[in-house]
Amino acid sequence: MEGKSPMHIREYQEWLQAYDEARGWHRVSPSQTLVHVMEEVGEVARLVLTLEGYRNASEDEAALRAHLQEELADAATFLFKIAYQYGLDLEAGLQGNMRKAEERYPVDQGREEMARYLERQRANLRWMEGKDPGRPEGRGDSA
Repeated sequence: MEGKSPMHIREYQEWLQAYDEARGWHRVSPSQTLVHVMEEVGEVARLVLTLEGYRNASEDEAALRAHLQEELADAATFLFKIAYQYGLDLEAGLQGNMRKAEERYPVDQGREEMARYLERQRANLRWMEGKDPGRPEGRGDSA
């Protein structure tokens, strides 16, 4: 796509619908398409866990990141498909989501929430490392 203008979400959604219709795949039920979304999100989760070091990596980081990009695109493709299956314009939906997010989370509020989140993560880490025997807030009894 070098030298081409940026692709718009609506253009991708229209291309996908035409691509699927040419193959008859537009007849797959939305619920089955949702199962495909979930399958792809599971692959995304596995790669994120690997990149964060939770799982052992069989690939180098660059290969993992490329694989993650591919799996994110696969998941997004099935979301676009659900949108066209219901006659929805995902580009318009995302524009509305941007407005909603800006109104709901002003910058100062977002920064306050992030500071609270990071402190909670530090407490969790101290607990996981055995440096703080008290349970972090929000962790119930395991018994």
